[in-house]
Amino acid sequence: MIRNKLTLVALLAIWSAFGSTVLADGYLTSVGDGADEIPVVVVRGTPYEMGRKQGELIKDDAVQLTATFMTLLQASEPERYSNDALDAAWKAVAPYTDERFKEELRGLADGTGIPLQTLQRTHAIPVISNYSCSAIAAWGDATVDGHLYQTRNLDWELHATAQDHPCIVVYLPEKGVPHVNITFAGFIGANTGMNANGIVLSEMGDSPERDFPFDMRGVHFTTLFRTALYDADGLDQAIEIFQQAKRIKKYHYVVGDGKNLRAVKMLAHAPDLVIWEANDPTDELAPNVAANLVYQDEGRGAFGPIQQIYGKIGAQDMIDIACQIPIKGGNVLDVVYDATALEFWVAYAEKLDEAYKRPFVHVKLKDYLDPDVFEAQASR
Repeated sequence: MIRNKLTLVALLAIWSAFGSTVLADGYLTSVGDGADEIPVVVVRGTPYEMGRKQGELIKDDAVQLTATFMTLLQASEPERYSNDALDAAWKAVAPYTDERFKEELRGLADGTGIPLQTLQRTHAIPVISNYSCSAIAAWGDATVDGHLYQTRNLDWELHATAQDHPCIVVYLPEKGVPHVNITFAGFIGANTGMNANGIVLSEMGDSPERDFPFDMRGVHFTTLFRTALYDADGLDQAIEIFQQAKRIKKYHYVVGDGKNLRAVKMLAHAPDLVIWEANDPTDELAPNVAANLVYQDEGRGAFGPIQQIYGKIGAQDMIDIACQIPIKGGNVLDVVYDATALEFWVAYAEKLDEAYKRPFVHVKLKDYLDPDVFEAQASR
């Protein structure tokens, strides 16, 4: 746990002071119990070093998920997920992909023994896949304590078995902001995440099947999210990262800032980007909008429950609402963040038992930011 005398600012300064002297290191722990136990990997160093150490720590899980994931998806849609199609997708996005991401992927290959091309293919799968998700952010007068609470429902493919290999990765980079990726073993792209500055990211896919095959010459959101987590120290900087990206496909994003208590919703339909603040009368969901609130639920009824508890919203309330609005039959992962306190609650599906039916496990990002705690854990 963080010692009371150490503020978050001091901790970030300590990590920064490590500079280039930091060597690849990390440890594996867990949160939750029994069927709800989730591995937590904590790594520090350069992108390559963090990828390699992560791979070493979760090798068996990553190898199993990668093989199963590829086999099942290629069997379900042989043409869409063929090796040639995945190679073409990676070739299209690679020029726009953060070099840190590519270096981490190279380290992950070396740490797991999985061929780099195989990992590139698995990370290209979301590029040509469809998502249908939801997200809510509420803060200030909308919440019980003024904190920014944000949800992320990942509604995707249960039959691909990613949920059988849950993994939370905490990154303590040599350069950049410490951050957490709530993901799956061997997948370093971010479907959602939060950094130590309180930036939290959620996504909803909008691309209809009729748009396939997609124009993939741009940056995919799973790598763009990692860039934002690395670099954003506030909402304005996060927005700038999204504005500068060459967009592909069609998405909605909700981006929250738990430190400065603000969030926006983005309509990112390539090549355009539309940004809505709270209570915006031009929001596509108006008049169902309110102060200190942005959300996208694809019309699944979030606004009514939010209205009923407006001004009193807390973590459990957000969990309850998130569990009312998933796409049932494909709810792989649900996360609720308190981006002000730097903590979150997470539920993964268990086999075919969807995430919204599962217990949520509480995780405090601050628990993993103290260098003394890291040294003690990594030296075991």
